[in-house]
Amino acid sequence: MSPKKSSVTASLYQRYVEHAIAQHGGLAEIEDKLPKPLSKAALANIKDDRYLAEMAACVFRAGFVWRIIQLKWEGFETVFNHFLPIWVASRSPEEIETIATDTRIVRNLTKVKSVQENALFILDIQREHGSFGKFLAEWPEDNIVGLWKYLKKHGNRLGGNSGQYFLRFMGKDTFILSRDVCTALQAEGIVDKTQITSQSDLAKVQAAFNEMRAESGRSLSELSMILALSIGPR
Repeated sequence: MSPKKSSVTASLYQRYVEHAIAQHGGLAEIEDKLPKPLSKAALANIKDDRYLAEMAACVFRAGFVWRIIQLKWEGFETVFNHFLPIWVASRSPEEIETIATDTRIVRNLTKVKSVQENALFILDIQREHGSFGKFLAEWPEDNIVGLWKYLKKHGNRLGGNSGQYFLRFMGKDTFILSRDVCTALQAEGIVDKTQITSQSDLAKVQAAFNEMRAESGRSLSELSMILALSIGPR
């Protein structure tokens, strides 16, 4: 049976689901594509070296070919001593420069320095919250844009999509402002443009996701993918 046509009386969530079904053939096909965030307990149990590793991966992937970073990742783990925050944070400027010339990684001094800055960031969080995982676990999903802002302010090179993908890849429940998601938000009149950067627009987007989350019981990650799927394959 084909899905019902969306109507102005349907809820925001229902309209996005209907559009996604129309594009992909059925609810089962959509469900198979939806990411599942980790529980608070699982986030808290992840070691902080893994959080630093993913921060580094996101920083090095930004503006670069992701596949190359993946292929070199074993070298990154070795060169950065498996991303132990205290070890990375305590490297001297000379050691940082040496790391940046190592052919086992992508050689970029600015991004290597960023890894050290983020190690210091994680150590600061450890002192206040016990671990970075506990900090992430307790951050409320109804203010995820506030977490993005915090990462941008206190981390290094973790603004924009880098911070969003870091959270998603580590399992923290978040939506991602991909091109398709932004297009879907604009289509419903939630925002006026697909470049969503202002605090007022981010607040509108958070409110829309909170509304859909309350109605559907779905995670932000699932809702984000449903919005992307509502635009259709590219």
